[in-house]
Amino acid sequence: MATRKSSEAVLNVIAPKLPDFVGGSADLTESNNTLWHGAKHITPGEVSGQYISWGVREFGMSAALNGMALHGGIIPFGGTFLVFSDYCRNAIRLSALMRRRVIYVLTHDSIGLGEDGPTHQPVEHLSSLRLIPHLHLWRPADAFETAVAWKAAVERRDGPSALALSRQNLPPQAHGDSHAALVERGGYILLEPATAPEAVVIATGSEVDLAVQAAKALAKDGKAVRVVSMPCLELFHEQDPAYQEQVLPAALQKRLVVEAGVTALWRGVAGPQGAVMGVDEFGDSAPAAKIFAHFGLTADGVTQGLRRLLG
Repeated sequence: MATRKSSEAVLNVIAPKLPDFVGGSADLTESNNTLWHGAKHITPGEVSGQYISWGVREFGMSAALNGMALHGGIIPFGGTFLVFSDYCRNAIRLSALMRRRVIYVLTHDSIGLGEDGPTHQPVEHLSSLRLIPHLHLWRPADAFETAVAWKAAVERRDGPSALALSRQNLPPQAHGDSHAALVERGGYILLEPATAPEAVVIATGSEVDLAVQAAKALAKDGKAVRVVSMPCLELFHEQDPAYQEQVLPAALQKRLVVEAGVTALWRGVAGPQGAVMGVDEFGDSAPAAKIFAHFGLTADGVTQGLRRLLG
């Protein structure tokens, strides 16, 4: 399922158990999937509910979420499209500056939005939000990572979190018993080859499955490739150096980063011998699969990128 739908499934589990939860959406409830079963709307005549339909006012919504967080006793969240986070930006920055627990649900997270075209397809927004100090930006790869992202956002007490969620369906990955704790560290080894890795591919969100497919294809040719899922880059950078070295050893210099967004921020992760695959221009209008193919973001494209690194 799409991670926006995974998010809705998580909300249906956790929201009824959190009486201090107050959610809402900026006129996009049906698209953001932010309404849970049994939620009661807050209206001008009835303020005892837990859900607010904000209308087309992303900044007003985000500023009010800050006010709720400052008041205390409330865990506030609000939803809109990721591309419209531009309208929320001053308020998101203040959430981070004040280190308030505010949760932003930002759906339709890439060119995977499809036919609405470049005006609605975020390409610079993931990296732009990652530049805000103290903000944790989550881009989960499947329902499992989405659930962990929500858990981390709710439990966090020292700053805001933003969940960047897909419009399109994403396949579930194979997760082990230890993965929940590892996802909470921001980045982890999702797939390890049978022998010492020759290269590593690092991906987020919808591109994680492309990385896994590419690694499996190369394994058939005797090439050992590690797959690292990086749902929250900021949180990974907060981990102790020993853990970071375990996931991304300094000696493992053949690194390919794959994300459907601008590439500049990732070049430091890729390193001088690595490469980044992404989208360094505004998107296009077409079905999601065709747009991903147009930008080379396919399993075969990632496979070829790894082949180039491996020589």
